[in-house]
Amino acid sequence: MVYSERELLARMIQCEAGGEGDNGMKAVGTVIMNRVQVPDGEYARISQNGNIRNILFQAGQFDCAVETLGGNYNPQNIYNMNPTEEHYYIADWVLSGNKLNEIGECLWYMNPFRPNCPQEFPYNGSGSLHTRLGKHCFYRPTAQYKNT
Repeated sequence: MVYSERELLARMIQCEAGGEGDNGMKAVGTVIMNRVQVPDGEYARISQNGNIRNILFQAGQFDCAVETLGGNYNPQNIYNMNPTEEHYYIADWVLSGNKLNEIGECLWYMNPFRPNCPQEFPYNGSGSLHTRLGKHCFYRPTAQYKNT
């Protein structure tokens, strides 16, 4: 079955941040759409002028986009999600151009599984800590990002 971009986005939001409440899910949706719309760097090349699928399925970016991790079945994937109206609402919200102000232009998020966020992510210096929201740390691009 081929899913629409809306369906894929709702599933990714549920999978990546379903337990983080509305703002956590909006934050993840904001990062995804920031990647789709960024004018330079790696994600501009990947999105090829706004292709959401390219961003969602870029290798190594979202664990929820793959059915196998480290050679083992990954049950926490978008194909096993059952989005509710809440997830579709948030997908529609970000697809309409809305952004969670607290996230701004962040291009990355991660769950450090500890109380403190690393100051840099990814670890190549292209992102610096912007804020923490729930369990996720959010990172904005540095000047170095443009060279990725």
